[in-house]
Amino acid sequence: MSEHRTPILLEPGLSAEVEIRVSEAETAAHLGSGSIAVYATPALVALMERAAVRALDGHLPPDQTTVGGRIDVRHMAATPVGMVVRAKAELVEVEGRKLSFHIQAWDEVELIGEASHLRFIVEESAFLERANEKRE
Repeated sequence: MSEHRTPILLEPGLSAEVEIRVSEAETAAHLGSGSIAVYATPALVALMERAAVRALDGHLPPDQTTVGGRIDVRHMAATPVGMVVRAKAELVEVEGRKLSFHIQAWDEVELIGEASHLRFIVEESAFLERANEKRE
């Protein structure tokens, strides 16, 4: 296992937006998180994490990536199939390898969700090696 540590030079303020058009595949009824055909909380969480990952694109050394560690999400409004949902993540704090994000999501009408999200910088090969040890 490599102990090589490349210095991380990330600054608060990095941000990115991602969007999707809600399909049946992202509904609570389809994902099993409820029985109604509206945008599901698990789909919202995935979109929010995708925005945080996108904010870091091009800012980490090639041997490093991030993994999600915590997300505290409020899903505040329902969104029907067919509407566009947009999430914006902003890096608000860097503490060594711990990255804190504030994320908001909107549909075409209103703010539908907010989250605080922690991601951790890891060396990809070492992280995978540790995870794969579980098979042995």
